[in-house]
Amino acid sequence: MDPVIWYPGHEKRIGPIVSAKNCTLYDEHGSRYTDLESGVWCTSVGHAHPRILKVMAGQAERLAHTGFSFSSQVVDEAALEILALHGFEGGACTFLCSGSEAVEYGVRVARQLSERPLFLTMSDSYFGAYGSASTRGKEAWLPFDWSGCEACPHQGPCSSACDLWKNIPFESVGGFLFEPGSSSGFVRFPPTKLIEGLARTIHQNGGLLIVNEVTTGIGRTGRWFGYQHYDVVPDIVAMGKGIGNGYPVSVAACSKRVMERLGTPIPYSQSHQNDPLGAAIAREVIRIIREDDLIRRSNELSALLTQGLHTAMNKYDHLKAVRARGLMVAVDFKDTAGTPFTTKVHQHLLDHGYVVGRRPEASTLRLDPSLTIDESDLHGFLTTLDTLLAAEETDHA
Repeated sequence: MDPVIWYPGHEKRIGPIVSAKNCTLYDEHGSRYTDLESGVWCTSVGHAHPRILKVMAGQAERLAHTGFSFSSQVVDEAALEILALHGFEGGACTFLCSGSEAVEYGVRVARQLSERPLFLTMSDSYFGAYGSASTRGKEAWLPFDWSGCEACPHQGPCSSACDLWKNIPFESVGGFLFEPGSSSGFVRFPPTKLIEGLARTIHQNGGLLIVNEVTTGIGRTGRWFGYQHYDVVPDIVAMGKGIGNGYPVSVAACSKRVMERLGTPIPYSQSHQNDPLGAAIAREVIRIIREDDLIRRSNELSALLTQGLHTAMNKYDHLKAVRARGLMVAVDFKDTAGTPFTTKVHQHLLDHGYVVGRRPEASTLRLDPSLTIDESDLHGFLTTLDTLLAAEETDHA
């Protein structure tokens, strides 16, 4: 029996992996794999980045962990840099361990400030493994099904002229928890006018906008944060995954307005809250992305990758759709019940050394490479996919 419990649908398929560098993994036999999933969105600047390793070693040698009654200057410095990214000068943030935790912290802050019982969210969003946002009970959460909004025929902003909009009880909504693109791993981006209309209306009614940037943040979508593709101003932002580059650190950031209204912080504490090691790593990730101009680079790489995928979609009949923002990319395949073709593609890519993301039993593959990935790795992936699709057409000719 395997001594490690693996989540169903994400079983161990390769390995053991013994080392990694940037986007390349090596197993115990010396086989090489290209990680096009960033270790599930996490390694934003690549595995074993030398600057991250140096910071980790140096900070761990000086001070890795603190208690509730003492801290370190690096925590303050990291907090200020993160707050500045959001324009949250005068606000505050707390360092935690996981994205789920950061989302839950933000929700608890918003709940404490809200006098209304319901929080709105998109019905296909994922917010973490525990807490109120993960369970989304009917007494506290209002899921909004936006599946019909992409093809909305109406011009102008969302309004009560729309039955979907008219059915939102804004008078009972105290906040909007927004995930700008993951859609539980399927990579769907809600329409601009819908999100901007919801955020505007909720703010006008005194509510709060909480944004879950665990998957979409830290340069993933071609901007620092996914919400920056919309004309909205968040009150609370949850960050995780890429901000630690594989190290388990997350951040919940609150605007100045929120902190002024909050007064006393919410009663939430855990053993590794505001640890200097996690804060030092988060600060270095931000500095690497800024100094190496990786957000600009990610948009260039996104254009290369999506152009290749669209070429394949026009060339072969098996591809149904391509969705992308920056280096958050999804490919839908034309498939039948049980997704046999998508399963075949997924395994074929793995057999040829390419690790991509896939939701269990879904006909979608996800590509979320590090912002530092080599162009040659993307060309290699596209060539491997093209070869498979060409062979399929030949077999069925």
